[in-house]
Amino acid sequence: MQDGAAPPLGIIAAMQKEQLIEWLTSAIRKANLSDTAVPALERPKQAEHGDWATNIALQLAKPLGKNPREVATLLKATLDAQPNAMVSEVSIAGPGFINIRLNPAAKFSVVADALRLGEKFGTSAARKGEKVMVEFVSANPTGPLHTGHARQAALGDTLCNLLETQGCTVHREFYYNDAGNQIDNLARSVQLRAMGVEPGSALWPEDGYRGDYIVEIGKAYLERGGDVNDLNAIRSYAVNVLRNEQDRDLTAFGVKKFDCYYLESSLYTDGRVDKTVAGLKASGHTFEQDGALWLKTTDFGDDKDRVMKKATGGYTYFVPDVAYHVTKWERGFTQVVNIQGTDHHGTITRVRAGLQAMDAGIPKGYPDYLLHSMVRVMRGGEEVKISKRAGSYITLGELIEWVGKDAVRFFLVSRKADSEFTFDIDLALSQSEENPVYYVQYAHARICSVLREAAVSDEALRAADLGLLTHEKAEALATKLADYPALLATAARDLAPHLLPYYLREVAAAFHGYYAAERIRVDDPALRAARTALAAATARVLKNGLQLLGVAAPEKM
Repeated sequence: MQDGAAPPLGIIAAMQKEQLIEWLTSAIRKANLSDTAVPALERPKQAEHGDWATNIALQLAKPLGKNPREVATLLKATLDAQPNAMVSEVSIAGPGFINIRLNPAAKFSVVADALRLGEKFGTSAARKGEKVMVEFVSANPTGPLHTGHARQAALGDTLCNLLETQGCTVHREFYYNDAGNQIDNLARSVQLRAMGVEPGSALWPEDGYRGDYIVEIGKAYLERGGDVNDLNAIRSYAVNVLRNEQDRDLTAFGVKKFDCYYLESSLYTDGRVDKTVAGLKASGHTFEQDGALWLKTTDFGDDKDRVMKKATGGYTYFVPDVAYHVTKWERGFTQVVNIQGTDHHGTITRVRAGLQAMDAGIPKGYPDYLLHSMVRVMRGGEEVKISKRAGSYITLGELIEWVGKDAVRFFLVSRKADSEFTFDIDLALSQSEENPVYYVQYAHARICSVLREAAVSDEALRAADLGLLTHEKAEALATKLADYPALLATAARDLAPHLLPYYLREVAAAFHGYYAAERIRVDDPALRAARTALAAATARVLKNGLQLLGVAAPEKM
């Protein structure tokens, strides 16, 4: 933007920030303070300090051998000499912070943007052309989905939605083991229950599955005429039943259909594992010891070398993991995000080491990981641990039945993924400010009621004189709305979906504060239109954000 040029109508807040940075950078060059420095802009913690602040003067002071206030004064003088149409005031605070205050037209332009762009408000094409795979849930078909899978599903689906707002082409993948010891135990457990054998019997395997769902599968298998002695048929039937149940639960949870269900067994049948092992041998990073084949993962930052193939002949778990991730790279996914429990932390280094050892051009740090902690469920002040149907854990289906999809999704994304999370059933059911999903949904419903009562046409809203909005609470609300595009970009870039529900609570709080400060339905048509437009823009941001979370935005509550 040229110095002093007026910004176009409805300029998006993220563009405002970029243009302010350009303006500051130009002033730094003209003042001969630096040829390379690019200032960072942050929202001041206190509203009286303006709309944006930078500490660039403090950063430049030391290399220049000047006092920070002196640098700030020089920079302010240069800024004042090349005024920006968006800016009403530049001031210096403290040891040399530069505070910038926007004029009302710039500050409230977000209202026009939100109304004009609707569902597209906040989205960007900045990452168009990027092809990203997100692997999440990836539950083995040995039982119903538990609360850990639920957290993965909520985090993964929200992250995919966030990435899509930035223009990314997102591929959703579900990887599961359809063979191996766990599946054998499942088949044997179903077979024994179909035969009438109870857990605790001498015939019952130590690691057999004990939930009521095993009884249900066994009974259904017999009712359809299944042969109780055909273990392979039982295995196939049980896996099919549980995969269908998992899909039903995910559909009820609002998770979009996965683009691919990748079977671990295919890595063996397609020769992928053998090909990967051959590639690792050819790279020179393997050795044999005590009859086993080892990979020198210490060459790539691991704390010790890892066994690839046991002396008994079987491959260790990380070998098919490496083979699987080679397929991700070969399928053209230059960014891959794995959403897994924190119990997978130890696998990160060895998988990445294996990929580096392939010498296939796969970059260091591939893939990305978003690890989550497990979920504790509380009810009536006590932890709920046991599900009769599952046998030992609370299921996703039970959470949905108890509190509904919206509360489960909002709650499970509302904390940083690797932080411990306690799911309070009583809180999720409460209709109070303490319940975050209720608080946000109620804000949207309240605004919808206001819009119905105000009876201002869409045309009048778009034409509203936003200069009539002068209350500090209105300014605070507009400032919060303006942060939405940058919030989406940050949450997608940093793999931090928890930022979104936190932000929506702040928007709801800002609206409730504004609603308490000013009447919206006033007699003056122009003033009513302006205030209603601000409310409508708030509803749009709340609705857009809730949709990304997979949570409903009710118009009545």
